[in-house]
Amino acid sequence: MQPTRELIDSLAVHAAFDSGTLTRVMDALSSCEEAVTACSAGMVAAQDIDRTRASVLRDLDCSDVVATTRRMLTRATADDITLVTAQLEACLIACRRSEEQCKLTAEDHEHCRLCTTATHEAAEACGQALEVLRG
Repeated sequence: MQPTRELIDSLAVHAAFDSGTLTRVMDALSSCEEAVTACSAGMVAAQDIDRTRASVLRDLDCSDVVATTRRMLTRATADDITLVTAQLEACLIACRRSEEQCKLTAEDHEHCRLCTTATHEAAEACGQALEVLRG
C-alpha cells in the first residue's frame, strides 16, 4: 500500500485542501477506523455486552462514518465542498461520541484507551479540515 501523501500527490484533481492537510486527515481517519473496529470487537469479546452495548454501537457508527468520509475525501473536488463539509461535520460528531463513550472505560480496557486517543485525533483532524474549508 502506498503512503497516503504519495497517493494524494498522484491525483490530477485535488479537493479544496492542500495535500498535507488532506494526508493528515486521511491518516487520522484510517487510524481511527482501525481503532474503533478493534475496540468494538474487544468489547464484544469481553462478553459483557449489557454494560458495553452503547460503546459498541458508537464505535460501529464511528467506523462506518469514518470510512465513508475517508473515501469521499479521496475523490472530492472543489465542486463537492457542501457535501464534504457536511460529511466532515458528521465524522467529527461520530468521533466525539465514540471518544466520549470509550473514555468511560479507558482505564479498564487498553482498547478503549487506544480508541479514545484515535477518535480524539480524528475529530481534531476533521475540525482542522473544516477550518480550511470555511476559510
